Amino acid sequence: MAMLEVHDIHTYYGNIHALKGISLEVNQGEIVTLIGANGAGKTTTLRTISGLLRPRQGTITLNGELISELPAHELVYKGIAMVPEGRGVFAKMSVQENLEMGAYHRNDKAVITSDLEYVFGLFPRLKERRRQVSGTLSGGEQQMLATGRALMSKPTLLLMDEPSMGLAPILVEGIFDTIQAINKEGTTVLLVEQNALMALSIAHRGYVLQTGQIVLTDKADKLKKDPTVQKAYLGVD
Repeated sequence: MAMLEVHDIHTYYGNIHALKGISLEVNQGEIVTLIGANGAGKTTTLRTISGLLRPRQGTITLNGELISELPAHELVYKGIAMVPEGRGVFAKMSVQENLEMGAYHRNDKAVITSDLEYVFGLFPRLKERRRQVSGTLSGGEQQMLATGRALMSKPTLLLMDEPSMGLAPILVEGIFDTIQAINKEGTTVLLVEQNALMALSIAHRGYVLQTGQIVLTDKADKLKKDPTVQKAYLGVD
C-alpha cells in the first residue's frame, strides 16, 4: 500500500474544471515530483491533497485512511505539511516565532526545542537571524524559513510548491540539497517544481501534468531521457 494514494480526483475553481481525473501515488521514503507547464494543475494538485481545496470527485488516502473530506488544519495532525508557493512567511513575526508557529499543534516542548535546533542545523542562516523580522529576509532566506516552519510540524509527508521560484542559481542548488537531506532523514516529499531538470535529478519518480491530467509517469531517470519531456521541459531540441 502506498503512503499517499490519489484516485480519480476532479477539482474545480467555480465552473473551471482544473483537475480532470488525477491519480497518483507516493510511497514512504520517496521524493516524487510533478512537472508541467504553468496552468497544468500542479499547484492545484498539492492544494487538493493538503485540504485547501475540496475535490468534487475522487478519493485521497494517507496510509489507508480517507482524508479527502478533512480540512487542512486536521491534516497537519495526520502528518502532512506544505511549503506553499511564494513562501507565505508571517512577515511581522521573527524567524523563531515563525518556526514555533509550525509546531503550534504540538505540546512536546523538549522535542520541539530539539527540532528547532535540527532546523537551525539545516539552515544556519536562520539561526543567525532568529530574532530578525521575517519580512526583512531575502527570498532565499524566506524559502529556508518556510521549509523550516513546515518541518517543525514533524511531517511524514512534505508537500513543496515551487521551492526554487525567484531564487539565484547558487541558492537553488542549496535548496535541492536540503530537500535530499530532509528525505534521507525519513520524510517523504511530493515536489512541484518549474525547474524540471533539478527536480528529476533528485526525485525517485515523476508525473507529467498537462491541462489537469497526468500524461506520463515513470522513474525520474527515465523521464529525463524521454524525448517528449526533454523537448517540452528540459530545453533539449
